[in-house]
Amino acid sequence: MPIVRPALTAGTVAGALTAALVAPLAAQADARLSPGCAPGLAVPGAEEQVAACLGDLTTAGTAASGHTVPADWAGLHAAGTRNPSGVPGIQLDGYFPDTSTFNTNNGWNHDAQFVIRLPERWNGGLVVAGSPGNRRQYANDFTISDWALAKGYAYAATDKGNSGTEFFKDGRRPGDAVVEWNERVTQLTRAAKRVVAQRYGRTPRRTYAAGISNGGYLVRWQLENRPELYDGGIDAEGTLWRAGGPNLFTYLPQVLRAYPSYAATGDPSAHKALLNAGLAPGSEFLWPFHDQVYWGLTQRVYRQEFDPAYTGEEAAYDYAARPGSVHRAVSRVALTGRIRKPLITLHGTYDTLLPIGTDSDVYAKLVRAKGKAPYRYYRLEAANHVDGLYDSFPDRLRPLLPCMRTAFTALESWTQHGTTPPKSATLPRPASGDTVNTCSLS
Repeated sequence: MPIVRPALTAGTVAGALTAALVAPLAAQADARLSPGCAPGLAVPGAEEQVAACLGDLTTAGTAASGHTVPADWAGLHAAGTRNPSGVPGIQLDGYFPDTSTFNTNNGWNHDAQFVIRLPERWNGGLVVAGSPGNRRQYANDFTISDWALAKGYAYAATDKGNSGTEFFKDGRRPGDAVVEWNERVTQLTRAAKRVVAQRYGRTPRRTYAAGISNGGYLVRWQLENRPELYDGGIDAEGTLWRAGGPNLFTYLPQVLRAYPSYAATGDPSAHKALLNAGLAPGSEFLWPFHDQVYWGLTQRVYRQEFDPAYTGEEAAYDYAARPGSVHRAVSRVALTGRIRKPLITLHGTYDTLLPIGTDSDVYAKLVRAKGKAPYRYYRLEAANHVDGLYDSFPDRLRPLLPCMRTAFTALESWTQHGTTPPKSATLPRPASGDTVNTCSLS
């Protein structure tokens, strides 16, 4: 998701900002067993690290002890989501050397922050995640970390080296900030594997990459470019970057141009333009929220990252007409579809920020044409980009998270036992049952 902390309601925003003020880890002395609770554990390359032995590594425990920041994961799951708890182990927080200072977590004011969690009961695996949107290292704590830890996996996550809505100020040339995202995931994966070996006496038998939105993009990039580090990945609605398009710049300006007229008068031609830009028929009820929260800001901050020289209105932006240097900047982070380890992609048909037709539908075709590893693609009817919106429209949406968890279990069986997952398909919105916590890929 290309934006930091969605403002689902004014109350959500206020709560997220309050949670962001949680005490730094250095002040949580009561959460440690002793300074020597994790003897010999050292994160390779880290400039700073703090160890804590916790009775519960899941958000049920870390939200109280100060070892997560709820604002980082606000709005990313439906309110009724059930999560496991009661996973004791070691948490390592720290940062790698970096020159930018957007991340204020833990009172460090330092980017390239990471979190590594090592459960007492380890299943021999490791899950690595990069943050969605422009969020920080704890953004996947509720959606990915809790569930992975309960299954016995060690877990590691990064803030990608920059965060917030001014992330584009990091780096010296266009594209540098996003290039760093991929480098930081690679760096953390290598370091986490060595930490796992220190803690358990051997390297992971299986390492999986998992991510949502920008985190899904990171999974795609890693399996294309650093496949030796992973055994597979789960990509939920990953952002698609292609120098020749499609990308954010090939549809967001169209949306920004057409929506005001549609919102004011219901203009049929404007409605048609919005559908032509990629928005799904039937998703109209989601458009006002995305206009208020996502579209304009997303276009602006990513345009500033890749094309800072542009001075016109964002709605008038014409990516195809911009200088070759802009397209070369995008090409630095572009995806090819040449995955070299098994990958499962999930995407909602009502995604109104990264429309499925201009994103995962395209990426799936690339993978099928160029990929060198097994692949599955599940299109989720009526799923939107952020599961927090399900609570406002439970009669019209379905959450994506339960399908992501089912897909992860399928990936485990696929890579460890050779059990083939169900064929790629468009999965109808269930008419009954617990859609917040269950999902079938059949």
